[in-house]
Amino acid sequence: MPADDLFARRFTALPVMVILRGHDPATTVRLCRDARALGVELIEVPWHGEESAPSLAAAVEWAREEPGACVGAGTVTTLDALDVVRGLGAGFTVAPGFDARVAQASVGHGLPHLPGVATGTEVGAALAAGFRWQKAFPASVLTPAWITALRAPFPGVRFVATGGVDAGNAAAFLGAGARAVSFGSSFTPEAVLAVRPPRTADNEV
Repeated sequence: MPADDLFARRFTALPVMVILRGHDPATTVRLCRDARALGVELIEVPWHGEESAPSLAAAVEWAREEPGACVGAGTVTTLDALDVVRGLGAGFTVAPGFDARVAQASVGHGLPHLPGVATGTEVGAALAAGFRWQKAFPASVLTPAWITALRAPFPGVRFVATGGVDAGNAAAFLGAGARAVSFGSSFTPEAVLAVRPPRTADNEV
């Protein structure tokens, strides 16, 4: 089973990932709870050096006791950073670009990796390396039209639109063919509700 099948499974019910950047541990955990209450399963805590460790560790600890939640580390751009976030218990890694060494090392350690892409060359390179799920970043610059255009030559790629996605444009990215969207500073209940399928007795969280 491909390592990035984690993303396929976790985005099935709700195609949303929440990015919690720059918060203290208590706020991070509170926002994790808010996201999970809305049905979000994947939560990213970006890595910006040792100052990020307490918040990432707190979120990972919370997820261990929260059914359905999975916390990963974002902005993992070096092998050293990978080693640290792996030690903190991250369940997956995310990067703003595609570095084959970091990506393959992450998978080698059992951590699914979501590489960032912004050009056809990067999409092709990441796909050739085995990464079907890719972060279209920065999505607000690329636009929904980019998603549509790149899906034609790369129908096997699943794009996660990230960077500048909010309640006002998330539906446009999904309509253009993105398989999921990420909300960072734009994370609000309204943003998630804008793309969440209507609740039924069969899909309530």
